[in-house]
Amino acid sequence: MQGWYQVVVVAVTRTHSALLTAFVCFFMLQVDAAVLPEERADILYHGYDGGGVEVSGPSVLVRKSVGSSASAYYNYYVDNVSSASIDVVTQASSYEEERTENSVGLDYLHDKSTLSLGYTSSRESDYDADTLSFSISQDMFGDLTTVSLGFSMGNNLVRNNSASDFEEDATSRSYRVSLSQILTKNLLMGATYEAIADEGYLNNPYRSVRYVDSDPSNTDGFAYQPEIYPATRTSNAAALRLRYYLPYRASLYGGYRYFKDSWGIGANTFDVGYAQPFANDWMFDINWRTYSQNKADFYSDLFPHYNAQNFLARDKELSTFDSKQLELGISYEFARNGWGFIDKGSLNFYYNRMFFDYKDFHDVTKSTPGTVGQEPLYSFDADVYRLFLSLWY
Repeated sequence: MQGWYQVVVVAVTRTHSALLTAFVCFFMLQVDAAVLPEERADILYHGYDGGGVEVSGPSVLVRKSVGSSASAYYNYYVDNVSSASIDVVTQASSYEEERTENSVGLDYLHDKSTLSLGYTSSRESDYDADTLSFSISQDMFGDLTTVSLGFSMGNNLVRNNSASDFEEDATSRSYRVSLSQILTKNLLMGATYEAIADEGYLNNPYRSVRYVDSDPSNTDGFAYQPEIYPATRTSNAAALRLRYYLPYRASLYGGYRYFKDSWGIGANTFDVGYAQPFANDWMFDINWRTYSQNKADFYSDLFPHYNAQNFLARDKELSTFDSKQLELGISYEFARNGWGFIDKGSLNFYYNRMFFDYKDFHDVTKSTPGTVGQEPLYSFDADVYRLFLSLWY
């Protein structure tokens, strides 16, 4: 499920994708002996609707063994984005665009070690991203413990559709170490630490900040100027995850993740879930997650004047806010005894209801003369769904 959920949220906005991907990437736990992934194909259709943004599109993932010690995969997916978010409608016109992503990778198994190499290329009208990743995992202590080290390097090209001569670079380096441990026959634990270093053009070329404008001819009482971000950012995140298997085939799981960066943002994520199989072929899953963060050091909803400080940001995802998320999932397994060239299959549907509440970002669309900086705080809800078919062969 991890990869599929990323598909849904990656193109909502680039800041939303960072937040929501952080939600999901941590919330999965696997403790397996050193074996290659099974040969399989997944076909997905996903959708997101919230905050004036709609995202939908298909995705296909195919994995195939190469001999007895290697496994290769290819993933293709598309996000069709229609945006009339609060940032867009207050400063520009709504827009539609398409983002296409292609990923390839190879896993190589040697004894109790697994080496993985992957490459992802993402293209849209004003943003190109290329990421190369490498990881190594080692099983030890009778396959009760798995230690993994990972590194990824991203090179991004940022453009502006409104300015043909605008072109900026951004790079990212990520270092990751994780430990998976079987504590008892029923209890699994996973711990992860990740450090990320970003450098280059790190803000959105379309986004602006607002400041108090005392010009009597300006009835709004405020004006806009472009955002200015630092050219570097370092982030650190640590996570702990537990899963307990109950006697009647069900399981309880939960975890905590802490995030801190050099821009002054600190964030906490909690989740708890329950998975229950029934009627042999069905699985039901329910999960509740909460996320909270404080604002960046250079964020403000309303600056006192033009060029009020060296760095300026009004991106609501850099503000103080919290979010809550309820996930419901149901899966059906079929063809357990084989069906032609298919060994087995599953049909899966997941639905998420999200709630975002911003503590210091105001809804400018409800601004009236004399209420500058006193507008209602902004909040919105979002719906996410994923329907996908998995086939093992």
